[in-house]
Amino acid sequence: MKKTVRDVELKEKRVICRCDFNVPMKEGAITDDTRIRAALPTIQYMLEEGASVILMSHLGRPKGKPNHDFTLEPVAKRLEELLGRPVQFAPSDTVVDDGVREKAAALRPGDVMLLENVRYRAEEEKNDPGFSKELADLADLFVNDAFGTAHRAHSSTAGIADFLPAVSGFLIEKELQFLGEAVDDPKRPFVAILGGSKVSDKIGVIENLIEKADTILIGGGMAYTFIKAAGCGIGTSLCEEDKLELANELRAKAEAKGVKLLIPSDSKLGDKFAADCETQFADSTAMPDGWMGMDIGPKTIEAYTKAIAEAGTVVWNGPMGVFEFPAFEDGTKAVAKAMAESGAVTVVGGGDSAAAVKQFGFEEGMTHISTGGGASLEFLEGKVLPGVACLQDK
Repeated sequence: MKKTVRDVELKEKRVICRCDFNVPMKEGAITDDTRIRAALPTIQYMLEEGASVILMSHLGRPKGKPNHDFTLEPVAKRLEELLGRPVQFAPSDTVVDDGVREKAAALRPGDVMLLENVRYRAEEEKNDPGFSKELADLADLFVNDAFGTAHRAHSSTAGIADFLPAVSGFLIEKELQFLGEAVDDPKRPFVAILGGSKVSDKIGVIENLIEKADTILIGGGMAYTFIKAAGCGIGTSLCEEDKLELANELRAKAEAKGVKLLIPSDSKLGDKFAADCETQFADSTAMPDGWMGMDIGPKTIEAYTKAIAEAGTVVWNGPMGVFEFPAFEDGTKAVAKAMAESGAVTVVGGGDSAAAVKQFGFEEGMTHISTGGGASLEFLEGKVLPGVACLQDK
């Protein structure tokens, strides 16, 4: 267990807090402030406990140099509205300079300041100790609440903890609680649903979950590598030819462990990768040449939703098909609906799965939706996340 903001004295302390304010922007305006809202409980708690708070985040990919297209100034303005108190923005092409140091030193309990985009500095992504120390020197305590970047060892996520006591905020605490319990102490049966385009992206996750899950449901583009490995034709469907042997090894490993690893028995096909393509259904044993699988079919939907309905815990990472095209949204939508309506503990592993849940309106029905796609994936693989490992243990 990692220490959280509840476990440390905050009164009259200057706290530097890494948030994930990497919000979508259009023409300088924030189009979705979900990530900002997710950080509010931690920020408000620190302020109520008498801390002065310095916030930091990245935004987009400014490639290690100042670029006003990626300034965090709009985030400061939105934060001010949401918090109902002034948020001092500290613009600086170097993120930390003498002016920023003076502003930080002048902060009083209840004050909030937001630094400029940490990726204005190339040292950030290199986890440069010099930049880590510049950030650390602004404060007495480091709080990491950016789960979305916890899998990256950067100056503002991990390196800074070499110079300051480090604890988690409520967002990371919640992620570790739900993802951790779902994988390590699940209510059974434990069903894992894995989709997305490539087997290679999910090898580590599948191998780790074979040790823990009762049933693994495979969908998305990666399913066709498994289907071809089983000796079936897949038309022009996505396939990683160099992973066919691995797909069979994973199925054999699951069978040896008594884990059901299900692949689609049928698919909805398109004659080209386009929203307006011709469509048809086909069994996995009879996919016609010149057609590509773009969603799981009705028989597979029935089998997968039945497994979800009987589950005690469901963890989902990766869509079942090209849900961005309305003609191929049914599989992903059915999985989301079955999870929302089940009595199971349901955990959605960020990224495209989280986007789909939101698009189809099933957010309220889920136990937990992760804020970090890449981080949740690495967590499900059993990897150590640098932004979590650097925090103090209880």
